[in-house]
Amino acid sequence: MHRYIFQRLLLALPVLVGILFVTFALARLIPSDPCRAVLGERATDAICDDFIRRHGLDKPIPVQFAVYMGEVLQGNLGNSIRFNRPVMDLLIERLPMTMELSLAALTIAIVVGVPLGIISAVRHNTTVDVVTMVGANIGVSMPVFWLGLMLAYVFALLLRDTPLQLPPSGRLTSGISLPPLTTTWHLELSGAALNVVDFLSNLYVFNALITGNWRVLIDALRHLILPAVALATIPLALIARITRSSLLEVLSLDYIRTARAKGLREWPVVMKHALRNALLPVVTVVGLSLGGLLSGAVLTETIFSLPGVGRILYDSITARDYTVVQAFTLVIAIGFVGINLLTDLSYAYLDPRIRLS
Repeated sequence: MHRYIFQRLLLALPVLVGILFVTFALARLIPSDPCRAVLGERATDAICDDFIRRHGLDKPIPVQFAVYMGEVLQGNLGNSIRFNRPVMDLLIERLPMTMELSLAALTIAIVVGVPLGIISAVRHNTTVDVVTMVGANIGVSMPVFWLGLMLAYVFALLLRDTPLQLPPSGRLTSGISLPPLTTTWHLELSGAALNVVDFLSNLYVFNALITGNWRVLIDALRHLILPAVALATIPLALIARITRSSLLEVLSLDYIRTARAKGLREWPVVMKHALRNALLPVVTVVGLSLGGLLSGAVLTETIFSLPGVGRILYDSITARDYTVVQAFTLVIAIGFVGINLLTDLSYAYLDPRIRLS
């Protein structure tokens, strides 16, 4: 197992370098001027010449990429052209929001989608099955931006001043704040340790949970409900449909008929004998869905005013902020590789016939 993991990680290195080089080259081949995109009307020929020279944009792309890779290997992701801040600081600020939203959405999709798929497979061709699959098709078809606006309209306006009212935007209610862990625990850190602690501090749910700040925890969870539901709709529908089709296939196999012939009741047959083997395609869909969610839900974050990866990536692409685009692409690619590795490892646990050696 350890050898397999090492081989996968080793093979992932050229993939990451290739993704980064393609992103690096495409960003510079787009016919536009980053100086004028950032400075706007203040940009003059003299200022732009100095701007391009200062950021090394006058050198050939392979030379620029070699310099950039050298900095990355030293842990330096560069400074944002637009914000004039270290990209690492932007990652620490924005990535936790997207991680919280993605994990919340995926949790909803799994908790609701898998049981719906199981019920639909067991009650195949009944009214429950038809209603569930029609709902899944509707969930796949609904645009996220429309669903987000409708959820905000219903729960923030129509249900205003009721116990069901939910906040339509932001991460915390105005007036509620959450101090960083370094302040709460009186830590004096620097370098990588400080970055890690700051990153964990920006995971509001995690921060509030481990520090016992229940008021902030409840408020942060209430702010997550609407965007998480809007973002979870499509993965939920996909998971429900894949669970149903996979479980129907397994339930038609000989060993399931043998278990029934021995006198086992239907639910133990489904849950103990069939479901585990039917979960392999579901795990694949879950892994792909999580990777997609982590890449940043631009529409969801925009509708609900959430400062996450999607919004800053969009703003950075339009402003030709190369360093931010490259750094976030690298982090997202690493996330995809890690999720795919965990998905493959889970196959061996779910199906003993699979041997990774």
